Amino acid sequence: MKRVGRKSDCPINFALEVFGDSWSLLILRDIVFVGKKTYGEFLESRERIATNVLATRLELLERKGILHKTPHPKDNRKDLYTLSEKGLDLIPIAFEMMSWGVAHDPKAEKPAVDFIKRFHRNKSKLIKEVTDKVRAGGSVFSFN
Repeated sequence: MKRVGRKSDCPINFALEVFGDSWSLLILRDIVFVGKKTYGEFLESRERIATNVLATRLELLERKGILHKTPHPKDNRKDLYTLSEKGLDLIPIAFEMMSWGVAHDPKAEKPAVDFIKRFHRNKSKLIKEVTDKVRAGGSVFSFN
């Protein structure tokens, strides 16, 4: 029998049920770090998400209030996905996860390592700077 509600009222469980699968976190990463905004751009990620999984995750993140979907202003065949305020609140979590990854992955990419060094020098300043930039439509690194 499929569960209808939440597994529990534990705050960690709640967070995992909203954004806790790897594909959802990689979508968040792509928005924050490289500024991806369209379905097609997310499909280009090196992890090679399947089209049906991507569609499901985008719909879930929108339904949970993490993403906003709006029509593309220049191409009515596309939608733009941006982080809501609730989604922007995930930026510090993404940074901490990245920090853990850099600390424990000897193959961590140099831009990530450099970014995390900057993050550790002044966490609150960098979180605010990046949150404001993403809110305005930018990203940490450039895309394309």
